[in-house]
Amino acid sequence: MVLVADPQLVDPHTYPGRPWPLSAITRYHTDYYMRKSFTLVQRHLDPTSVFFLGDLFDGGREWMPSGNANPDPRWRKYGEDFWVKEYKRFGNIFFNEWLRRGVEGQHTDINRKILASLPGNHDLGLGNGIRLPVRKRFNAFLGKGNQIDVIGNHTFVSLDTVSLSAKGQPDPATGRQGAVDGDGSNRDIWGPVDEFLATIKEEKRRVIDRAVRRQNNRIENSLLFHEVLDIQDPLVTKSVHTAFTPKADMPSVLLTHVPLYRAKGTPCGPLRERFPPSTKPSEGGEYVENDPQNAIKVEAGIQYQNVLTPEISNEIIDKVGDVEFAFSGDDHDYCEVVHRGYTSPRGGIREITVKSFSWAMGVRKPGFLMLSLWNPLDEKDRSTSHPSENYSDSSNTQQHRTIQTHLCLLPDQLSIFIHYAILLAVTLIVLLIYSIRNISRNNPATYANGHVLPLSSKPKSDTPPPSPTRITNSHSQSNSLAVHSMASRPRAGSPMAGYGYPGAETKNITNSLHDDPLDEHWNEVLIGDGDCRTKGGFGRRLKAVGLEFRRNFLLVVGLVVVWYWWLVRRF
Repeated sequence: MVLVADPQLVDPHTYPGRPWPLSAITRYHTDYYMRKSFTLVQRHLDPTSVFFLGDLFDGGREWMPSGNANPDPRWRKYGEDFWVKEYKRFGNIFFNEWLRRGVEGQHTDINRKILASLPGNHDLGLGNGIRLPVRKRFNAFLGKGNQIDVIGNHTFVSLDTVSLSAKGQPDPATGRQGAVDGDGSNRDIWGPVDEFLATIKEEKRRVIDRAVRRQNNRIENSLLFHEVLDIQDPLVTKSVHTAFTPKADMPSVLLTHVPLYRAKGTPCGPLRERFPPSTKPSEGGEYVENDPQNAIKVEAGIQYQNVLTPEISNEIIDKVGDVEFAFSGDDHDYCEVVHRGYTSPRGGIREITVKSFSWAMGVRKPGFLMLSLWNPLDEKDRSTSHPSENYSDSSNTQQHRTIQTHLCLLPDQLSIFIHYAILLAVTLIVLLIYSIRNISRNNPATYANGHVLPLSSKPKSDTPPPSPTRITNSHSQSNSLAVHSMASRPRAGSPMAGYGYPGAETKNITNSLHDDPLDEHWNEVLIGDGDCRTKGGFGRRLKAVGLEFRRNFLLVVGLVVVWYWWLVRRF
């Protein structure tokens, strides 16, 4: 099983001030990174189930459904259509590969499941900041936020804690607390979650009942008593009892986006990336009990809250019952703690906050959590596994035998980009040095005129070259090209001796180009009355170096683009 937290697709809400095309490049690379990583997870790890822990989108709470206007003018132009496009984008990254493997028959487990219905504060908002149309749309597309699933003989309880956080919060319209004052002003936000918790133990019993029957090849639905009742009989309003009472021992696992409450400074352990432990462990491997730098900050703000309140945390644990593990998101970094203050059959609840799956969420090495579940049942539907003796010891990394966890890290994409930048700088320097050396060994005049090969060579005759003659616009000379007979044309030097200059009898134009750089007429061309000159010096050599550098740079870029495109398509 794989747990994925906080993919938070990059959108206009992520970097509001980032200009195009930088914003488009960021979006493309984050999507490509997550799609490629998730595809490799499916192909190599082949998990039976994948659960998301909320914050699927970054600005999902801001894209209002049709008929509703966002009070923030910055996001009013993004509406229902934009959210639907983001939903399809999420499906292209995560759902397509999952469905492809199922359709092609590469995975035949009937319990195979992918669940993305647990909302985060970026999907809905937090507490009284939640807008009901936004939550209804999220549930319609992705499923119920509160539900129970049996995976590997473990009961996974998904709980919409961002909505439950409204319980006890002052209503922004009335200033009253619905849960305390009894006016129910904001009950429509937290009420559905509270009702789910009120009946969760009965619902867990029914879900376990169906799972055990399915495993034992029995009728999945429970058998009902056949009893005739009068329509006015009050028994009709009561829950129907089943003829089978499940006795299966399935540990409860809590899934929540917002982590459970803990005391300030509770350390998260050595696997936390951004803020590792401030002190080294003792000889017994124990860390200090209070380390504010290594801990999740207990604070809240507009549309966010780092941990649940103590009241809500205790209510969840008491009503769910038998919670042994809890998995959360929201923080973007890894955190592992053992809660001693909550009721638990094993002396403490081990909670792991999963790292973000995206490299754009403030962690250099994103990741996900892999779970191995092992809880076999005997013929009486009792678990044959037992907790390890040292499970209650927080200094011991050995966990409950039915669940083992492993943090899987993804590549450091930002470091890869930094290496790309360094290689680009080194490449530019090498090409510049090569261009300068190449020009210094060759005739720069050929590059200055835009030609690679020389256009002429110096005549073999010892006669000094004639002085340049200007072409005037006099009416005595022809203004157009005339056709002359071969007899009237002066004969140039033989090709065997090289292409020479025209004879002295040619009065219309004389080109003084030759290959002697010490000659005073070096590379001097005078045409008409205009000043069209290219003389020797630093400017000519600089231009030649630029042309050589551009030619080499384009060649290298072409090879790199072809190679990179092949790597992207291949891997």
